[in-house]
Amino acid sequence: MSSHPHRTVVALTGHLMDTGILARVLDDVLEYGGDYRIDDLELGRQHEDESRALVEVRAGDADLLERIVMRLQTHGANALDPGTATTRPAPADGVFPEDFYSTTNLDTFVRLDGEWLAVDRAEMDCGLVVDTRAGRPVVRTVPVSDVRAGEAVVCGAGGVRVEMTPQVARGEEEDFGFMSSAVSSEKPQALLVRQIAERMREVKAAGKRVLWVGGPAVVHTGAAPAMVRLVRAGYVDVLFAGNALATHDIESALFGTSLGVDLSRGAGVPHGHEHHIRAINTIRAAGSIAAAVESGVLTGGVMHAMVQAGKPFVLVGSVRDDGPLPDVLTDVIDGQRAMRAQLPDVGFAIMVATMLHSIATGNLLPASVPLVCVDINPATVTKLADRGSAQAMGIVTDIGLFLEQLARELC
Repeated sequence: MSSHPHRTVVALTGHLMDTGILARVLDDVLEYGGDYRIDDLELGRQHEDESRALVEVRAGDADLLERIVMRLQTHGANALDPGTATTRPAPADGVFPEDFYSTTNLDTFVRLDGEWLAVDRAEMDCGLVVDTRAGRPVVRTVPVSDVRAGEAVVCGAGGVRVEMTPQVARGEEEDFGFMSSAVSSEKPQALLVRQIAERMREVKAAGKRVLWVGGPAVVHTGAAPAMVRLVRAGYVDVLFAGNALATHDIESALFGTSLGVDLSRGAGVPHGHEHHIRAINTIRAAGSIAAAVESGVLTGGVMHAMVQAGKPFVLVGSVRDDGPLPDVLTDVIDGQRAMRAQLPDVGFAIMVATMLHSIATGNLLPASVPLVCVDINPATVTKLADRGSAQAMGIVTDIGLFLEQLARELC
C-alpha cells in the first residue's frame, strides 16, 4: 500500500525554468514530507513563452496534503480541482480555527456556491473572512489580531486559488524588468534611477500613489534636502518611518545637526549629543509635528514638507526609541493598522535605508505593487525578498547619492 495515499494535481504556469519556480515547488513538496510526480511539462519554445506543468502531489494524510498545497500556492501553484471553500467560526477574538487558510501576497480568489470571489486585498500571513455586503458574500483579508469570535474563516486550501503577478517581458533594456536580476552594486545606477523615475511618473499619471519607507540615514547622509524637493514635486504621497527619521530630520531643522554631527561640516558640536532629545522635547511641547509647523516652531525638513504638502505619514516606534515624538505610534498593532489604512491606491513603493520598516511594509503589500529597496547593505534587500516580497528589486548604493540623482531626474 502506498505511504502517500492522499493526492491532488496542481498546475503551474509561467517562466518555470529560468525563474526556478518548478524546482522550488518540488523541493517544498519533499521538505514538507510529501512526494510528487510530474504528469505533464510543456516548455515554451521562445524565450518569452510561458511554460506549464502538472504535478501530482502525494501525502500521507489529508491535513498534510492541504498544508503542502497551501505552501505551493506561494509559488502560484493551484489545484486542478479546487473544490469549494470551507469556513469555520473563529473560536475567540484574535484566534483563527486551527486549520485556517494562511494567505500569500498574491491575488487570491475564493470559491463559494460555485462562484469565484476576488479577495479585497492580498496580504501574506493573514486569514480570509467571509462577510456579507449589500446582500452578497465578500471575502476580506484579516490579520489574526483583528479577527473576531464567530466570524466565518476560510479553512483548508480547498476552493482557494491564487494568481501570479504578470511577469515583465525579458530582454527589453528600457523595461523596468531590467532591475529584476540578482542584487548587486555593479549595475549602471544612472539607468536604474531613470527607470525608477519613469515608473514613478507613470504611477502618478495613472492616479496612483507613491509610498516611501525611510530610515534615519536619509538625514545622516545629507539627503534630506533632496527628499524635500521630491515631496514638494508631488512624488512622496505617503511616508512610513520610525521615530528616528522624524527625530533626526527635526533635529537637523532646529539645530543643523544629525545625531549631534554638524551636517555642513561633518563634525560634532558641543552638547550635540543632546540635540535629538531636545528636538523631541520641542515637538512634544508643541503637541505634534503638524502643530509645530503651524506655530512656526518647525520651519524646514522632510516632516515640515510633508505637513505643508498635506501628505500623510505613519511613524511606528520600537523599544529603543527616545521620547518618542508625539506622532509616533507605540503600539505596533495600531501601527500596522495605520499602515494598512494608507495602502489603498498605492501603485509603487520605494524603501530607502531601513531594514525593519522595509520588511514590515513588504509584509503588508500585495505582490502586484512594484517595490524598490535601496540600501548600502545588500543583506537588507536580500532579506526583503527572502521574507516573501518576491517583487522586490534591489539597488545597493549610498542613499545620499541615490536621492540626489532621483531628485534631479524628477524635479
